[in-house]
Order: sequence, then structure tokens, then C-alpha cells
Amino acid sequence: MLAAGSPERRPRRSAGFTLLELLVVVAIVALASTGVALALRDGSQVQLEREAERLVALLEAARAKSQTSGVPVQWRATETGFEFSGLPAAALPRGWLDPDTAVAPGASLLLGPEPIIGAQSLTLISRSQVGKTVRIGSDGLRPFALSAALPGAPP
Repeated sequence: MLAAGSPERRPRRSAGFTLLELLVVVAIVALASTGVALALRDGSQVQLEREAERLVALLEAARAKSQTSGVPVQWRATETGFEFSGLPAAALPRGWLDPDTAVAPGASLLLGPEPIIGAQSLTLISRSQVGKTVRIGSDGLRPFALSAALPGAPP
């Protein structure tokens, strides 16, 4: 018979966390930090890509208007944004939504009226963060599209 004070009769106390509990906590912390890292993308690069997508849509709209009307249309960069020569002033927007967006001064693209145009490209740059660029272009047959963003590439 065991005595009341012997070690075999006392309930076992936990001396810490089990390995399984620690692994679960580490997994939860890893998932949470991954979610935060994905949520905190570089805002200037995302905004630059949005401006590039918007410009691609505007270029294609101007190209279609040029082909249907038979009037040559040219896109040109200005100090405050850009303009479409050959279209009425109210036909398409004439500026960037984000004032941080710019292109090289004097950049221009010929958009038509011919269905096949020469290969053309354009690089959008961030004014505030050097090295943030997005390139758009067309081979003349296909529509304008975004190329891969080239961090650190010259504009």
C-alpha cells in the first residue's frame, strides 16, 4: 500500500508546453507573417502598374477610333500628363490619375489609322522612387500590353 505523501500518488503537473503545442504556435505565426507580407506590397509599384494598364486601354481605344475614322492619331507625353493628337479634346482623358507617374519627355506613339503599325514601346516611371518602371508596348500587330516590370532598368 502506498503512503498518502508518496510521489506515485500525486497528480503530475505540466512543466511546460508540449512539442505539439509549440509546433502549432510556430505554424500560426508563420501563416500570419506570410499574410502580412503579401498584404504589404509596394504601393508605388502597384499604382504604376495600374496607370500602365489604364494607358494600355486608352491607347487601344484611341487606336480603334483612329481606324474607324481614318484619321491619324498620335499619343504624346506632356509636362502634366499626355494628349491624343487627332482626336477631339473630350474624346479621351489627358492626364495621369497618380501625379507620381511620368514618362520620358517627348515620348510619342503613332496609333493609326492603318491596322498594322510599327513596333512601339513606352516606359512609365515613378517620379518619387528611382528604378520603379513599367514598360508597355506593341509589335504593331497585337494590341498594346504590359511587359514585365523591370526594377532598376533605365527608363
